[in-house]
Amino acid sequence: MQVQVRPGASLEQAAREARYAAFASRLTDGELLLTAQHRDDQAETLLFRLMRGAGVRGLAAMPESRALGSGRLLRPLLMVARSELENWALEHQLQWVEDPSNQSIEHSRNFLRHQVMPVLEQRWPQASGNMARAAAHLGEAQSLLDELAEMDLKDAQGSPEWPWLPLHSLDLSMLRALSPARQRNALRHWLSPLTRLPDTDHWAGWQALRDAAEAATPCWRLAGGELHRAGNRLWWLSGPWLEPVAGELAWPDTAAALSLPANGSVSLEGAGPGAYRVAYRKGGEVMRLPGRGRRDLKRLFNESAVPGFLRSRWPLLYCEGELIAVANLPYLNVTAASFVWTPPA
Repeated sequence: MQVQVRPGASLEQAAREARYAAFASRLTDGELLLTAQHRDDQAETLLFRLMRGAGVRGLAAMPESRALGSGRLLRPLLMVARSELENWALEHQLQWVEDPSNQSIEHSRNFLRHQVMPVLEQRWPQASGNMARAAAHLGEAQSLLDELAEMDLKDAQGSPEWPWLPLHSLDLSMLRALSPARQRNALRHWLSPLTRLPDTDHWAGWQALRDAAEAATPCWRLAGGELHRAGNRLWWLSGPWLEPVAGELAWPDTAAALSLPANGSVSLEGAGPGAYRVAYRKGGEVMRLPGRGRRDLKRLFNESAVPGFLRSRWPLLYCEGELIAVANLPYLNVTAASFVWTPPA
């Protein structure tokens, strides 16, 4: 299996991410991937992350087991020394391939392996074992922090106002009731499956988003996406949600669903004849509502508390040039037809 390694500041990190992405794409339900990382690797990982100023999650180093794709990754040799494995392999006359890049101290991990660990083990012969044990203790501490985060997030997740919207969201008021340290812990737990977590300095972005004025629409950009605040909720956007949407699309056959580039699809049931098209808000749109007369769409969105990041990509239905329906909002529909938007996952 070959992988494409994207260029970046850290070749080691990019290569590791590419490898695991390839493994994840191959694993199916119930399948296990066993890897041969050993105790010395665990000690190097702890030391490497310590040099980068990692927190408890990072210093817990490599877990013995974790989800990967649809299966699981297992590391059964984490408490076995490299020397033990090498002696066993020699005794059983096994042959293996040495990666020549493992000798280059240009890479940080190799520098630790060849230049730092031997010096430490001269002074403390059990250094690698003690470091691996410390990583296990930190892993246990992280498990307790995860349990605390689950408790803090229990009632904060999900959007009762928009249950059909397939986005991760949190109730900001519940987070604000926590101490700053518990806020960060809860957010780390919530964000960890979604993006690479920010370093300590980057957490200033969370404070700016949390404390922005009520009328503001702040955004915190992270490696895997963006965290937006709308009203009293936090929303995680990534993938197609960060792509621009098309200006407008003709809909000649309303009996079939209409695919919207980077924005899911829409369907229309019970529509009469006419020239239909789907467009997005540009500003100045007006709807003629029964009993209410002409109403500005911006004001109607304000009344419905539509999150700001959604307004530019919310599908609008036009017939013969007139705005007649806003998807998924039946009270903003002047026809008897049902106009339904299925957003991107």
